[in-house]
Amino acid sequence: MKKYIIGRILFVIPIMLVLSFFTFSLSYLSPSDPVTLKYERMGAVPDKEQVEKLKEEMGLNDPLLVQYGSWLGRVLHGDLGESYYYGTTVWQQITKRVPNTLILTAATLLLTILLAVPLGVLCAVCQNRWVDYLLRFISFFGVSMPSFWVGMLLMYAFGVKLKLLPIMGSGDLKHLILPAVTLAFWMTSIYVRRVRGSMLEEMNQDYLTGGLALGYTKAHIIWTQVLPNSLLSVITMFGMSIGSLLGGATIVETIFEWQGVGKMAVEAISIKDFPIIQGYVLWMAIIYVTINLLVDLSYQILDPRIRLGGKNA
Repeated sequence: MKKYIIGRILFVIPIMLVLSFFTFSLSYLSPSDPVTLKYERMGAVPDKEQVEKLKEEMGLNDPLLVQYGSWLGRVLHGDLGESYYYGTTVWQQITKRVPNTLILTAATLLLTILLAVPLGVLCAVCQNRWVDYLLRFISFFGVSMPSFWVGMLLMYAFGVKLKLLPIMGSGDLKHLILPAVTLAFWMTSIYVRRVRGSMLEEMNQDYLTGGLALGYTKAHIIWTQVLPNSLLSVITMFGMSIGSLLGGATIVETIFEWQGVGKMAVEAISIKDFPIIQGYVLWMAIIYVTINLLVDLSYQILDPRIRLGGKNA
């Protein structure tokens, strides 16, 4: 197990380096530069000689590889640079926004699990009955609707018409409900269909018939054997969903003015705040690498027959 984890981490290092170099190169090739952007934010017209002097002091006239090496050295020491716009460190901005993203992620996952698993099981158990057809139609409808459209409908219904919930902002539970429901609606629609398909596949296995012959009830076999086995095929997809949520659901966070890392990234792109963008890319890379590792390890916990390294029990 330890050998596997170490191997995965070592495998990820070159990927992180390539990704960081690619992101840094895009920033380097941009026609804008930190000095000019800083003066523009201040509403001042800089002197060309002063701009060139500051660029020289900041090392912005150095070749790409020199600038990247300097930046990478600072990153390895925990320094992600300073935001052009906010005037604070990138690390401060990320840590400021992460709690809001974690709260939204937790609420969305909780709603998705509470809805998708029982509804997916119900679809499988009631295969080709009216309940199955109805839930499949709703889930197809939910997958087809863009999240920003669902969000605007919820804002109009519960914020404008009924005036039950605030439309925008982040802070208390009332502000959390609409963005969490928006994300959970789309995710639940996907996972209902996925759980249903996995359940039907497992229900065709011989152990279901064997369990019934031994006197176990169908409900007991479904919840104790069929469901855990069917979740193995869902868990990878679920892990990727967690990664995307932790990276910030950019569209939903922007619509609802939820101050998470996704909205931070959108703002950084619009104002060309390259240090924030680079920090966000690194954050996303770390999240997906960690989630992938946890997903692989969870296979062994959920199914003892699976052994890391390709050996079966």
